[in-house]
Amino acid sequence: MKIIEVGLGDRAYPIMVQAGLLEEVGPDLARRAVGKRYIIISDDRVAGLYGAKLLESLKSAGLDCEILTFDHGEVNKNLSTIAELTRSLARLGVDRKDCLVAMGGGVTGDITGFVAAIYMRGIPFVQVPTTLLAQVDSSVGGKTGVDIPEGKNLVGSFYQPRAVYIDSNVLASLPFVELLNGLAEVIKYGVIYDRQFFDFLGNRRQQILDLHLSVVEEVIVRCCQIKAAVVEADEKEGGLRRILNYGHTLGHAVEAASDFSIAHGMAVAMGMVAVNTIAVGKSLLSSEDAQTISDLIADFRLPVTIPGDLDKKLMKSFLKTDKKAVAGKPFFVLPTCIGAVTITDDVADELVDKAFS
Repeated sequence: MKIIEVGLGDRAYPIMVQAGLLEEVGPDLARRAVGKRYIIISDDRVAGLYGAKLLESLKSAGLDCEILTFDHGEVNKNLSTIAELTRSLARLGVDRKDCLVAMGGGVTGDITGFVAAIYMRGIPFVQVPTTLLAQVDSSVGGKTGVDIPEGKNLVGSFYQPRAVYIDSNVLASLPFVELLNGLAEVIKYGVIYDRQFFDFLGNRRQQILDLHLSVVEEVIVRCCQIKAAVVEADEKEGGLRRILNYGHTLGHAVEAASDFSIAHGMAVAMGMVAVNTIAVGKSLLSSEDAQTISDLIADFRLPVTIPGDLDKKLMKSFLKTDKKAVAGKPFFVLPTCIGAVTITDDVADELVDKAFS
């Protein structure tokens, strides 16, 4: 088992990575005594795949547990789902000594973490991510929240889990498109932080796409190491942590303008290529490096252009309501080379227009 510690003082927690770990969640939670009762929260699809196995793991460890589900999809990552789940917890008599278990992708992790943060002003929760995107990114770092019509993740909180359990075996049941969604976030880490990792991805591309688990686990561990280091240095996104938003500012606008018909990872891939045009336009990034990044994204079968039928004015309007914007002015994470970035709000409108084109 690989263990990465997220060092946040008395709120530190482990990220555990191991094939077959799903069966060990119950015994580990029993040892840690995180809660007296455990409520698994999952969407209807993932619950059908892994709900029984996780329940069995907890029950065989002598833990009191049950499962709550909600309808799958980003469209259900909203305040109505939060209200429904919190009311269900109240009807079950869940209290501050109990613990929530987020089993699923990024949507489930964001929803469960937010419910844990606000129910009775905060109860413990743990993450059991089942998509590559959640395993390498969203399950780590404590960002929780939901979407509203005005923008993505505008209602939420920073609330850290007590542990993250990553079972690489579950990726075998992942639809190929969901694997690609996660790979967009994987590439992001290479661009913003680690040129050697970026090159590793290029060299091992086919093994990763073919889900060679030993290679995929290396990818997961390295991404979690980078995310942990960034979160330790800047938990609440006051400075360094903003580098993790590379490709996301434009990507979130693409997602929202498509009414979330474009998946998060696909939008981030588009956003990374688009924002690179801004970096080149500001003479921060060489056109050669920009092309190398675009080529790797394309090699991983991810989109490198924003659909021409998306309303550019609508996308720009979402930039103004981005949660990281100040006085309606968005900040952009711009690569200066592969492995390093800078953050600025000094971007001319014509460069933004060019990026969206």
